[in-house]
Amino acid sequence: MQRSNGRVFCGMACYGISCRKENPCLVCGNPILASLNKKTCSRSCANKHRTGIQYKINRPRDKVVSERALKIRLIKERGRVCERCSYDKIEILQIHHKDRDRSDNSLRNLELICPNCHYAEHYLEKSWLKKTKKEGSDNGYSTSLENWSPSRGL
Repeated sequence: MQRSNGRVFCGMACYGISCRKENPCLVCGNPILASLNKKTCSRSCANKHRTGIQYKINRPRDKVVSERALKIRLIKERGRVCERCSYDKIEILQIHHKDRDRSDNSLRNLELICPNCHYAEHYLEKSWLKKTKKEGSDNGYSTSLENWSPSRGL
């Protein structure tokens, strides 16, 4: 190796050539620059490769399609409103699993509720306000927000 002042490559061009990774096209075998998803060299090779793939056979169920079908079924059976507060915008109603088991999609386990009721069901039990102690405790934490001010805090 010649003297190169501590560098491995003579320049950027040589470094680029050494980093170049080529894989053969799956259809015609022409070398193509490798990337994460690139398998074929051209659109025509991609079309030829795609003809042999059977998309619908042994494919796992599409979650979006099945969620939509469940929502439509619940709307037909139980009406176009939130089951808890009677909110009537069906576009934003959500499916809630009563026992919180997402794999159990039986109708007795499902509930059609609005986002506010859904949030209240899942997140209010984890609220930081529930962790504060009641008035009269030894360290002075309060669960009531009546006397709260931004400068004082809780």
